[in-house]
Amino acid sequence: MNKVKKKLDKITNVIQRKIKIIKKRKVKKKIDNFFEWIKGAELVELKSCDVREDPVRPELDIVFRRSYGRKIYGVKYQKEICAIMCFGFTDEIPKTVKELDLMTRDAYLRSAQRDQNIGKIAIAYTVWSKKKGGGKLIVKEVHKMIKKSNYLNRLITLSPLTEMARNFHLNNGATELQVNDETQNFEYKI
Repeated sequence: MNKVKKKLDKITNVIQRKIKIIKKRKVKKKIDNFFEWIKGAELVELKSCDVREDPVRPELDIVFRRSYGRKIYGVKYQKEICAIMCFGFTDEIPKTVKELDLMTRDAYLRSAQRDQNIGKIAIAYTVWSKKKGGGKLIVKEVHKMIKKSNYLNRLITLSPLTEMARNFHLNNGATELQVNDETQNFEYKI
């Protein structure tokens, strides 16, 4: 009886070790696949996006997102857009979407006198991810793009008053700038 128990214990240990090895391989493969898409992704300017997918500001149509120097950027991997971020370019920090609209219009009209450089502050007013890790990646890529710019000197958000938005920006390296009646602003250091 003792020999049988020892043999069963030995077989059980072998099986448990093999299960651990298989689980580690699966986790490693998932991690490798995750980092593979991040390494191959690129930041691109988009002409359009499906605004119904926007969890932050779906009420803002494409005309708003592309007018008066406002732009849409996406992180693209292969042929798939994995995350989207929309911007307005201003010289001041808006506290509402209405202020963003007015400030981007003003900066756009004044840009005719400044070699078409529209505003010195990039205001990210919405961001969403379609693939795990996409939100963090687009923030990182946009940050790099703005650093390379010869006229943009700040990256600030116009975020909703939610804990999720707050945690997202703080966890991605932003500092809280101000909390407004309808929104909150975070700044990513350039």
